[in-house]
Amino acid sequence: MQQQENSGSVLKQVDWFTVILYLILVMAGMVSIYAASYDFDHANMLSFTEFSGKQFRWIGLSLVLGLVLLLIDVRVYENYAYVIYGTVLLLLLITIFIAPNTKGSHSWLVLGPMSLQPAEFGKFSTALCLAKLFSSYNFVLNASRKNYMLALMIIFMPVILILAQNETGSALVYLSLFFVLYREGMSGLVLLAALCAVTFFVVAVKFTGSMLLGIPSGQAAVFIMIMVLIVAMLAVYCKEFTAARNVFLWFAGTGIAVTVLEICGVEVPGTIFFIAVIMAALAYCVLLMFKTTARKLVITVATALSAIVFLFSVNYAFTSILQRHQQMRIKVALGMEEDLRGAGYNVNQSKIAIGSGGLWGKGFLNGTQTKLKYVPEQHTDFIFCTVGEEEGLWGSATVILLFLILILRIINIAERQPTVFGRVYAYCVASYLIFHISINIGMVIGLCPVIGIPLPFFSYGGSSLWGFTFLLFILLRIDASRRERSF
Repeated sequence: MQQQENSGSVLKQVDWFTVILYLILVMAGMVSIYAASYDFDHANMLSFTEFSGKQFRWIGLSLVLGLVLLLIDVRVYENYAYVIYGTVLLLLLITIFIAPNTKGSHSWLVLGPMSLQPAEFGKFSTALCLAKLFSSYNFVLNASRKNYMLALMIIFMPVILILAQNETGSALVYLSLFFVLYREGMSGLVLLAALCAVTFFVVAVKFTGSMLLGIPSGQAAVFIMIMVLIVAMLAVYCKEFTAARNVFLWFAGTGIAVTVLEICGVEVPGTIFFIAVIMAALAYCVLLMFKTTARKLVITVATALSAIVFLFSVNYAFTSILQRHQQMRIKVALGMEEDLRGAGYNVNQSKIAIGSGGLWGKGFLNGTQTKLKYVPEQHTDFIFCTVGEEEGLWGSATVILLFLILILRIINIAERQPTVFGRVYAYCVASYLIFHISINIGMVIGLCPVIGIPLPFFSYGGSSLWGFTFLLFILLRIDASRRERSF
């Protein structure tokens, strides 16, 4: 009797607005899958021989799973977080050795008539483990390096195992958890470093066709951005406005001088010039350490030196570490290559489908690109192009708006949690969703390389749907118990 009362109380406290959003998204996803895989000869949406019928079955199982997750005592998630995490890590490890080769990866476990991808379940287990760590007694991220190492270890353990399965896209998702670390006190310099790394990589790789001062223009552009970064850190981070002015004048003066020399026909070796100018500025910063607080200046100097080292490693990383198909996908995304019959085919057909939808779309089941199967994987990773073609701009915008509302709702849930465990877990869920949605849609419209990231609740597949159901309904269960914990 007491258990029934507790179950009823939990269901009353559940955030039903989020549940309704979940239901709208999964049903819209099923309809989109039906449209993407529509067969004129077999047009039954609920037929289990069709992708839409199979997805309907997965949705039904997900609803049962969600109900079970809501009825489990919330203390189970917190008390057994490490056990759940360890179990999923073991499953990821086993998958490397027993999973069959599927399109070059060993990431799918075949269980009779169905297949499951353990990497999808690693998301909620990692979120639980990270939340458990942060809720430990007297744990403060910035208190010691050991705390950082523990948090990073939790994030990167599944990343390493998933990379061993040759599933780069699924592994990259876990890097979104750095936003959680930032929310819990990590310095914004880490996010700045990540942003700079991505920007430097893109610029250095993309602009290699023309030369400036005898070096690729992309490399020269990165050197200039490093100069701007030094001046900005001196002014904004170190609050050394006089030093920032002096360094800026130094950079501007040497820039004008080398421009005059080039006009006069004097060849200036670009690499030597940029390194000499930057090193002189950094030497000036070192001298300043004897007159003012050294720590921030040390970080500024270290950041600049790291940026230079990173710049010289870009070419090696791109040509020697990345596989050829990964290189081609990046080149296609950056507009360096078209390869309309190879790596660029999917994206090109997807953009044609979305563009042909116009403002209002062609109408449900009237998409020619979709019906004639021009877009490969259109019911999985490229499901969004079906929405764009058949429902047009308004339909695409509506889907994005629904996702935005869901993310904002989850952030709202995070901020109202009375416990660190609940807050950290909620931000993990939000981070995963932001990464998946932005990368998938960016991939479909050609803004990001194709890395095999599904669109949450829309892309066909039980593993993805179950993975996000785990994430969302565990959060709803934690949130439902907040009033009990606040007393």
